[in-house]
Amino acid sequence: MEIPLVPPLHFASRMRSAILSLLLGLALLAPAAPAAAQSGPRNCSVPSENVYVRAVLDQYYLWYQDLPQVNPANFASPEAYLEAVRYRPRDTTFSYITSRAENEAFYGDSSFVGFGISTQTGTDELRLLQVFPDSPASEAGLARGDHITEINGRSVQDLVATGDIATAFGESEPGVTSSITVRPRQGEARQVSLTKRVVTIPTVSLTRTFRIDGRTVGYLMFRNFVQPSYAALDDAFAALKEAGATELVIDLRYNGGGLVDVATHLAGLVGGAVTDGRVFGEFHHNDKNSRLNSTLRFANPPQTLTLQRLFVITTHASASASELIINGLRPHIPVIVVGSTTYGKPVGQYGFTFCDKVLAAVSFSIVNADGQGDYFDGIAPNCAAADDVEHDLGSADEASLAEAFRFIRTGECSPPTAAPESRTMRARAAPGRAYGFHSLVNAY
Repeated sequence: MEIPLVPPLHFASRMRSAILSLLLGLALLAPAAPAAAQSGPRNCSVPSENVYVRAVLDQYYLWYQDLPQVNPANFASPEAYLEAVRYRPRDTTFSYITSRAENEAFYGDSSFVGFGISTQTGTDELRLLQVFPDSPASEAGLARGDHITEINGRSVQDLVATGDIATAFGESEPGVTSSITVRPRQGEARQVSLTKRVVTIPTVSLTRTFRIDGRTVGYLMFRNFVQPSYAALDDAFAALKEAGATELVIDLRYNGGGLVDVATHLAGLVGGAVTDGRVFGEFHHNDKNSRLNSTLRFANPPQTLTLQRLFVITTHASASASELIINGLRPHIPVIVVGSTTYGKPVGQYGFTFCDKVLAAVSFSIVNADGQGDYFDGIAPNCAAADDVEHDLGSADEASLAEAFRFIRTGECSPPTAAPESRTMRARAAPGRAYGFHSLVNAY
């Protein structure tokens, strides 16, 4: 049985320094940057930008010793240069360059330019996973579970086959329009026109409680680790605490990461007195920057639930700071992962601004209190479950949430064959990895 949850009217929020925040997705500012990074490129010509990227990588890149000795002047853009020199045995998608405006909008306001949708790619269609409120997609009546079969006159099947699906929706600029053919979970196909604009992602997209065998179980759909997340999490946990929640399911299935400080704050809200003062994570840099090695410790915020265990819902899109929550808490309390294997990103970046861009170069690895952190292949679930797009997020009948509730009731996972294929959308056997900044936003 679901209990409606009404947050208290007001909760004080603390001032926090964004400048010193570390990110598993990106950092707002790298401390103690070398001279080349402090002064930036000589000018904003392509050769100067390329040389600047090389200088930063030489100093900060975790695998700087493996950088190939190629001439930066031979590349048409800093993005092309980075793509050519990245340490591919590990860094196939992590390091990236994005625009400064895009970076500031996401981390400062939880916003991006797009239609307001998250999607999953099949062989002949896109499936809508999430539609953000007050977006072009929500205003057009799109909803979770809808099928997109055609974009701008081309079938999704053709776009996938030719490799054009990643760019099918056009540039991330206001005013870009796409015509799509969409078929809802129930009903006839129709054509809609969507125009991109600034869309805000609710960091805490949904908070609910359920009664499961006499216990109050909280559910929290958490979308990204950015500055607005502090107040949103404080409010959500205060409401859960007031409702008497003694168990919690955090849904991180589309959460691509973000600020490490937010991850530390969330972990403290979970563990409270149980984890207070203990080691949450340890940062390790390359041998040029050992002075930056540091230890993160749990706090004990007023809104904490002080849980004895935690349930986390994941998919292949759960990355970076989402994985840090699991890995950082596990030495201290049981963390039961429900869903599918995570993205696999146990490293993080500093952000170096230059001209109108930001370079996010992998600069550190992070391990938990037990020294564990080598999950480049992702974190496997304890209980496998599908991302059930036939049901709304937060529905007790949705496959992943239902699996968490089953474990709460019985202490056991469902048999591997229990999930009905006709009702669910399983990840492909070898799902493609979202690249760079898009792996954080996970939206169009």
